[in-house]
Amino acid sequence: MDRRRFLSALPAAGLALQSASSAFAQAKTKGVMLMNRIGPSTSDLYIAAGDGSGERKLFGESTFDLNGSFSADGRWVVFTSERNGDGQADIFRTRLDGTGVEPLVTGPSMDDCGVLSPDGATLAFVSTRDGYRTNIWTLDLRTRALRNLTGGKEQQGDPAGPDGFFRPAWSPDGQWIAFSSDRNTPWRGHDEGKGWEHTQELSIYVIRPDGTGLRKVASKPGFCLGSPKWSPDGRRVVFYEITTEGTWGARRPEWIGRIGSQIVSVDVATGQRMEHTTGPALKVAPQFLGNGEVGYLIKNGAEAGLAFASGRAPIRRAIRAPAWSSDGKWMVYQKVGFKARAQGNPLYSWDGDWDYRFSDVFSNIARDGTLAFTEKQNGNSSIVIENADGSGRRVLYNPADHGFPPDMLAKGLAGAFAPSWSPDGQWVTFGVGYWFQERATHKATIMRVRRDGTGLEPLTDGNDHSGFPSFSADGKSIVFRIWGETVKGLRILDLATKKVRVLTTEDDNLPGWSPDGRRIVFTRRTSVTNFDIFTIQPDGKGLRRLTDNGANDAHAVWAVDGRIMWSSGMYGFREEAALYDNNFQPYGQVFVMNADGSGKKILTDSLWEDSLSAYMPARR
Repeated sequence: MDRRRFLSALPAAGLALQSASSAFAQAKTKGVMLMNRIGPSTSDLYIAAGDGSGERKLFGESTFDLNGSFSADGRWVVFTSERNGDGQADIFRTRLDGTGVEPLVTGPSMDDCGVLSPDGATLAFVSTRDGYRTNIWTLDLRTRALRNLTGGKEQQGDPAGPDGFFRPAWSPDGQWIAFSSDRNTPWRGHDEGKGWEHTQELSIYVIRPDGTGLRKVASKPGFCLGSPKWSPDGRRVVFYEITTEGTWGARRPEWIGRIGSQIVSVDVATGQRMEHTTGPALKVAPQFLGNGEVGYLIKNGAEAGLAFASGRAPIRRAIRAPAWSSDGKWMVYQKVGFKARAQGNPLYSWDGDWDYRFSDVFSNIARDGTLAFTEKQNGNSSIVIENADGSGRRVLYNPADHGFPPDMLAKGLAGAFAPSWSPDGQWVTFGVGYWFQERATHKATIMRVRRDGTGLEPLTDGNDHSGFPSFSADGKSIVFRIWGETVKGLRILDLATKKVRVLTTEDDNLPGWSPDGRRIVFTRRTSVTNFDIFTIQPDGKGLRRLTDNGANDAHAVWAVDGRIMWSSGMYGFREEAALYDNNFQPYGQVFVMNADGSGKKILTDSLWEDSLSAYMPARR
């Protein structure tokens, strides 16, 4: 499992990083928010003939473009682009030769999956505007009037659930829009409800362009039905069908070849069902191509590429999100890449007072401004320190030098995680061992080392799985998480006596001591499928629950101003979950709140999983 892009914890202010120094130098008048993003780092659109021949890039310059579709007359490609900032999804259109690029929908909200009506006058699209949840919107291209088709009481589902709306598709006569939705479904964990990450159940709906006539046309308990497209005669809608549990494996590299799905269509009037495929492949993105033919994408594995229900020759190609023109003569699709973002890479900033930058994981800043972090992107999960401008780099602990297998380090399942500076800046503490599912059979130990690399010593005995340490404000104690067959919760280690006392005995994780030393923030598993943010006093008193919703709230860190930053799925999924790659919880966005849980505010609004940020105040 490749977890190099999973998690970042940034519990103090600071700068990361070598290549970031010049970028940060340009932001002296603003503060900087560091954060991690799990998602592709590149995405380019390609045009090809309907048979796959003549492939060419739509644009000469890479600008992170995705989710293309054709206008009915074949003259335009509508597409999503992050050309206005890394993470900021807007909608554009262009001619088939890549000229005449025109913005259609722009702004700080996430706008995606745009499709033009058959007459070319109206755009249907997905947007998080007006409330941060995904809804189906329309834009009149002449008047510029916007309408939220699914935002009314008649269309909205239970707000305690995911309640999102995805992948709109116009009927050939322009009278209906089909889409998928997880409205009125519960939050479910993977691994039969025991897993941290959530799965997704979708049904297929239709609605009129004025927002009336909402109707469910296809649903199957325990299954996810997604990405609907109409038949040329407007009688049927085709979609992919995968088990709800399978929406987890469909986006995980270790499950390639183990998850299958089928392409199915229904008669919109009668509900009559037809299965167009059989077999084990993971099939998504179906489309009617005329003469009863259905094309679709085999997402992963040895047969990855475009396939056809008739059995005609497939087109082997590593692509995503294919779409054919209405006459079947052209295709548009994307190719994505996952090369690690550079440290300090500029991201789109949703807050005018802060410049957003990308960072590696588990960064922590000493009071003198020295950065410590887990260097996970390079596949070794070492503890590294360096100055704010990227100079003075030093590897304090490389697990490869201590007998950890390279393959486990590369997958992010072993290594040195979550460094924390002592208040005097002379020591760094961290956890060393095996992580995530490996903790069931392996251990982890709390270590510390001096900033010059000397004095490495274990602080726990290694009998249990100990991790995620955080220094107290006076430097005399460390709080950490313990996990084992018979013990769990948070512990506090007195560094002078080496005695450990019990703070909590629940399923708690990722503790962080507040800058003033008065409270400890942590994540608690509150049910089989749910996690929330709590704080507690170091003496075990004053337990306070700060979040309470069905989506996961986790990975909380203290900001320098005493507020708490964390990642939450409270606004639901932002795309059909099975369409993501190399992802864990694709709905996660960064939030900030006051220490008492009040004043909750969203800080990111992207398609991707954003996690564990830190504020660095402006330099004066």
